[in-house]
Amino acid sequence: METPIIELTGVVKSFGPVNVLRGVELRAYPGKVTALVGDNGAGKSTLIKGLAGVQPYDEGEVRFEGKPVSLTHPRDAAELGIEVVYQDLALCDNLDIVQNMFLGREELVAGTFDEGKMERQSSEVLRSLNVRTVKSVRQKVASLSGGQRQTVAIARAVLKKAKVVILDEPTAALGVAQTEQVLNLVQRLASQGVAVIIISHNLADVFKVADYISVLYLGTMVAEVPTAETTYDDVVGYITGSRTYTPSGARA
Repeated sequence: METPIIELTGVVKSFGPVNVLRGVELRAYPGKVTALVGDNGAGKSTLIKGLAGVQPYDEGEVRFEGKPVSLTHPRDAAELGIEVVYQDLALCDNLDIVQNMFLGREELVAGTFDEGKMERQSSEVLRSLNVRTVKSVRQKVASLSGGQRQTVAIARAVLKKAKVVILDEPTAALGVAQTEQVLNLVQRLASQGVAVIIISHNLADVFKVADYISVLYLGTMVAEVPTAETTYDDVVGYITGSRTYTPSGARA
């Protein structure tokens, strides 16, 4: 059996009387893509915010590389190597690619920015991900396409030496070619040993890149299944609650 880099057990989160997460379990593995799917209101965003340390869980255990950890602040997640690429990407249009990738943690030499070092490291990361769509790391982000922006946001996570990268709807509002570009990048990221968690409503994308599919339904993880052992219709059934899943593969 593979050893998960992240393992959640019995995770609970409530907001007043509303129970958003109800004893959720989740596993993510190094070098694998885990898709987190579910309908609107299923609890996906709350689950991810807990992993990011933004909204700590009320109950449950989080294990990272086999050891219990506490995620009470975004700094806790960052120190472990957990990076989240949110749907808005959090990029600054008026800055270039290098400036965005090093924003808030610039390399310094003699009290000034080491532009040469930052430029080299940015280029190396993009090259390691086999990114060829960006002409220059000195391009302003405002001039980039949606797919290129997503590439920069993912490369920034790699630059931070992330062990786990969580992607929130990475192909939303992208065209066919840009979607293909981003999905290829997701696979290359996993091939470098990074555990990738992708949140997506697009099941076609999920089946293209995911090794495992985890399905949330009304705050409960109702299925965790290898992609090769399930079908599109089955997953739709788990999402809508019309089918149930058991580890043996039996469905009802």
